[in-house]
Order: sequence, then structure tokens, then C-alpha cells
Amino acid sequence: MKKILLGMAAVAVFISCENENKKNEDATMAMTYPETKKVDTVDVYHGKEVKDPYRWLEDDKSDETAQWVAQQNKTTFSFLDQISYRDKIKNRLTELFNYERVSAPSKEGDWEYFSKNDGLQNQSVLYRYKIGDKPENAELFLDPNTFSKDGTTSLAGSSFTQDGSLFAYAISEGGSDWRKIIVLDTQTKEMVGDTLKDVKFSGISWRGNDGFFYSSYDKPDGSELSAKTDQHKLYYHVLGTSQDKDKVVFGGVPQEKYRYVGGNVTKDERYLIITASTSTNGNKLFVKDLVKNTPPVAIIDNFDTNTYPIHNEGDMFWLVTDYNAPNQRIVKTKLGNLDPNKWIDIIPEAEQVMSPSKAGGYFFVEYTVDAVSKVVQYNYDGTEVREIELPGIGNASGFSAEEDEKTLYYSFTNYVIPSSIYELNIEDGTSTMYRKSKVNFNSDDYTSTQVFYTSKDGTKVPMIISHKKGLKLDGKNPTILYGYGGFNISLNPSFSTSRAAWMEMGGVYAVANLRGGGEYGKKWHDAGTKMQKQNVFDDFIAAGEWLKANNYTSTEYLAIQGGSNGGLLVGATMTQRPDLAAVAFPAVGVLDMLRYNKFTAGAGWAYDYGTAEDSPEMFEYLKGYSPLHNVKEGVEYPATMVTTADHDDRVVPAHSFKFAAELQSKQAGDAPTLIRIDVDAGHGAGKSTEQTINEQTDIYSFALYNMGFTELPNDQQQVKM
Repeated sequence: MKKILLGMAAVAVFISCENENKKNEDATMAMTYPETKKVDTVDVYHGKEVKDPYRWLEDDKSDETAQWVAQQNKTTFSFLDQISYRDKIKNRLTELFNYERVSAPSKEGDWEYFSKNDGLQNQSVLYRYKIGDKPENAELFLDPNTFSKDGTTSLAGSSFTQDGSLFAYAISEGGSDWRKIIVLDTQTKEMVGDTLKDVKFSGISWRGNDGFFYSSYDKPDGSELSAKTDQHKLYYHVLGTSQDKDKVVFGGVPQEKYRYVGGNVTKDERYLIITASTSTNGNKLFVKDLVKNTPPVAIIDNFDTNTYPIHNEGDMFWLVTDYNAPNQRIVKTKLGNLDPNKWIDIIPEAEQVMSPSKAGGYFFVEYTVDAVSKVVQYNYDGTEVREIELPGIGNASGFSAEEDEKTLYYSFTNYVIPSSIYELNIEDGTSTMYRKSKVNFNSDDYTSTQVFYTSKDGTKVPMIISHKKGLKLDGKNPTILYGYGGFNISLNPSFSTSRAAWMEMGGVYAVANLRGGGEYGKKWHDAGTKMQKQNVFDDFIAAGEWLKANNYTSTEYLAIQGGSNGGLLVGATMTQRPDLAAVAFPAVGVLDMLRYNKFTAGAGWAYDYGTAEDSPEMFEYLKGYSPLHNVKEGVEYPATMVTTADHDDRVVPAHSFKFAAELQSKQAGDAPTLIRIDVDAGHGAGKSTEQTINEQTDIYSFALYNMGFTELPNDQQQVKM
């Protein structure tokens, strides 16, 4: 058993004015970590042996792993239970979450549908009212809170038929990516046909009222939560027939393996559009004539581009593509003339990355300008109509509606302004407030500032810093630095109720827009992939150093945080620069870079990471930064709370289990290294309100305690002895 000394909070009555941050230097207690056995597993990569002593923790079905999880949680919650202000944080988070949240309405048949959460409901509820009636006369349509007693089964996707008479919806149990699909008659609200099972990474696209297309994998051998899923297929389900009669429409050919396949029926129901990928970047694109029932025809027959249709008029298609346009463009082509070199530019590539949608007979193109939104309206011939005047500087989204609509609804938010819904007149471009957020948070008291800092190789990187106005730049502000840096994903400004609580407590919240993301297009993404992945870690480290150099914070008041690929970011940063921050939160992280591709759909991440099997050079590069393989004896690592969940079948919890075991075995300092494992939760989507509040409570409590606070920062009073 390994023991460390941990300072536990004592109740402070009188605090001297010299000790303004009330650093915790009081009572200590001995803490014992659970014993984690080691095994003699050894892998060989390109002739080199690599030990994997905690391989047994990959078996999520074993009683031994379950016992280890229970012991680790007991240790973690015993530590958290003794933080004096933990209940106070939870109470404030509960107060902040307890406000009515309502979505924009959507017309389906004779009804307008919207979702609403009264405040602390674990899942939002779907309501509807007759078109022309008032929202206050809405009736309950579907309540996901009834799916399970503890609120951990969630609505995970839905689709109406064009006439609105049928409604197909997917549910996720315990946060798993495996779904079930259920169909309702919208008039009677009664179930139609059987429940489809074992559906994964799928949309639902109706063809008339007869049936729909969906995607899934063959059920894997072994654990469905961790076994590799490697052959995605597109199916067609005929309503009223059993699932075992569903036909494979695309995929399933051994010599042509696709890991991600999707199918969407065009609005005129003439064509089925099929996308097929082997990784998370690049896709083939096919079109199938549903009337003639001809085999799919390739529009793009390679994985070199990201291309998808946004609109069609008969056999004329408008495509969004990064072919010869890293920041994307919209082109037009006829099905009989598919040569990409003959595509007609409609909206050419710009300096900023575009993210287009359509509504009311127009394209609405959101451009990302240094991580914030600019929206321009275009005709289908590419003529610019106007730039949409947004409510402020931040993130606008949701510019979509049916072809015949005169209005659309979009949301606007940033890190200090709660998300509100605006109604846009499509013809004149004017916006009016439709629904203002009711969260109990005064945005006027807070500020968000964008800065640009210099990374290790001279690259300029943007970062947005949010906090209370009047912040004293004395290097003593509790600060969370958040990052992701991968998979072409942009971190755009958005309000978070839980982040509001952090800022209320006097905390600083900083988000760095690292390479590997999508903020500046394909070049920015590629600059953080494979053997350039170190750029992402360097960008993040430079962000932390900038915050400290500019006196927002200092090492002892800095926490680093990220989830999934961001969990890898935190794991790599803390093992490369254990002196950068006082606290680290790697969440649901990809932490074993030599074996990530062995689990679930992990092999599809190879565009960003490469694999150890690719080449000796790629193996050495991955091993050189893999968090699991770079925990070293004799190093003082930050106070760390790894977070994961038992139903995470996206990034399996074994990554986190093995990393936590390594940290506990080798941590040289007194800082705690704990793991918090949520039960009946997955990678994040669909998590209940209660689970979210509890997790955020523990994160903030752990952070502040290990920054040395015996009271919440905003509760401090200077009392002379």
C-alpha cells in the first residue's frame, strides 16, 4: 500500500490579513490508495517490448475490475466528503441549474414541437401544440424522465416523417453509444412495430411512411462496451417487420471496410445520399436513385476530401467540400457530370472556415473569425444578400428551416452571456428576441476577452479569458485552463451554467483554441495531427505560461482540464510539464496511445493520431507522448482527479483506469491522484442533471482544495487577529 500525506480543511474562524487566500496548511491525514496488482503482459512493436502491467483492467466484465472500481470510488469520495465547502458548491450549482430551459419550436405536420426542462429535471421533455395555437396550451408528447427511474436513460436522436404522422426516436441507456429505436404514431402516441436494438452511430432518415434508413455495426464478440467495432453498415427498416429482416443497403463487404456509414433521403425523396469513411476525416460520397432502384453512384470515390450535399433540385446538387479549398466552399454539379474539376463554384472559399446551412430558400453561412461567429445570407446562385447582424460577439448557431418558411430561429451565446433564442425574418434579415435565458446570472458583472499568445514555434494562438469584472491581476486567482485541440473541432464561445458558478466564486475560465481544432480550417487541423501532435501540447503549455506571465494566476492556482481528446491533452501536458499547474483533470481521456485503436471505434481516429502499427517512427512518436507510458518514478505530479464512466464505449474507461493506477504507483509528491468513476454514465451525452451537478461539484471542490483554499474564494473576509 502506498501512503501520502494530504492536508484536509480545518474550520477557520479568524484569518490574518496577510493570509488573504487562506492557504490550507492545517491538519493532515494519512491516505491509503487501493492496491492495484500488476501482471506480466508485454507487447512487441517493431521488435521493441512494451510492458502493460495493468492490462487486466481492460476487462470491464470481470468482478476483479468491478471491485477495483468500487474501491477507487470509495477512496475518492472519502477524500471529497471532507472538503468543508463541497455542499455549498453543490447548493449553488443546483440553484443555477434550476431555471426553465425551452428550445425553439419546430413544425412537424400539424404541430409545433419543442423541448422544455423545468429546471432540475434529469432529461428535457418534448411538448407540442397545434400550429396557430399558443405555446402555453402545449401538451406533453414524450417524457424521457420516464425511461428509467434514475434519469440515466436519455433521448439520443429523433426523426419525423414529412407529414409528421410518425416519430422515430433513439434512446441511450446509461450513456452508451449503443441505441434502441422506437416508433410512435403521433396522433395516438402509441408504439408502432418493434423496438430496434443494437444501433450505433446512426441517424434516422425516413423514406415516405414505409420505413427508414439507419446505421450500425455487427454486435462485437466480448464486451459490447469495449470490443472493437470495425464494419459499419447502412440498413433499411420496413415499418411493421422484424429487425432481422432489415436489408443492408450499403457496407458489409469485407474487401471494402467502412467504419462510419450514414444515409440521408433528399427532401424530394428521390435520392439516398450515402457517406462512407474509414476515419473521422475524409469521406466517400454516393447517391442512390430510390425511384429507379439503381446501385449507388460515386460522387467522390476517395477519402481525400470532406464533401456532403446541402441542397438539391432534381438531379442538380449543391455540395459543401474542402476539395481544393481547405476552408470549404459550396459548389454545384449535375449527377451526370460528377468530375470535381468541372464543379461550378457557388460560394467560393474564404479566409475563414465556413459552416453552411439553409432556410427559406437561402444559404446561411457561418464563418468562424478567430473562434467567433459571422453569418452571411446568400441566394442559391451564390449572390450575397446580407450579413446578419448578431446580438454581440460570440457564437451563433441554428440557421436552418424548411424551404417555405419565412422565419428561422437561432441561438446566440458566449462565455458570459447565457444562450438565448432569436427569431430571424428571412426576407429582411431582422432579428427579435424570441426567448431570453432565465438563468439567475448577471452577465453585466462579467467579461470575456480574447488574447493571442505565441506558442513554442512562434505560432499565434487565440484564447478567450472570462471572469468577474474588476479582477485583480495578482497571480492568485483560481483558474481553469480548458483545451481540446483535435478532430477539426472548434471550441466556440458558449455559456455554461457550471462555468458560471466557477466565475461567481472568483474563478477565471480560459479556453485556448489549439492547433488540431477546426478554428482556422484544414491546415490548422492537420498541424495538430499524427507526428505534429506535439504542437497541440506546446500550444496548451504556452497558454498556461501566458496566464501566469500576465498575472491572471500562478502555478499553485492553475488547473488544466479537457475531455476525450482533451483528456489526452491534459495527460500529455501533466506528464511533460508536471510543474505547469497545481491541479489536473483528464476526463474520459485517450491515454493509452499504443492501444487506443483496439477498442470500440478507436481505429477510426487514426487520421488524427496514427497508430503504433503504422511504422517504427510512428510507434516511437506515440510512445513518446502517450500519457500512460510517460508517468515516471520520482516525479511530483499535480493533484489529479481522473474522471470517467462505466458505460463510456467511445473512449473506454480502461484508458483512465490504467493511467490512474500508474499515477498512484509512481507519484512522488503529496498531491492526491484519484479517479472518479461515474456509474450508469457514458462519454458525456445524455448525462442526467443530477449527475452533471454532482460531477461539477466534485471537480470544483477538488480544484479549490488543492489550490489551498479553506473557504470559497468569494467568501473570504479579512479579519485581523
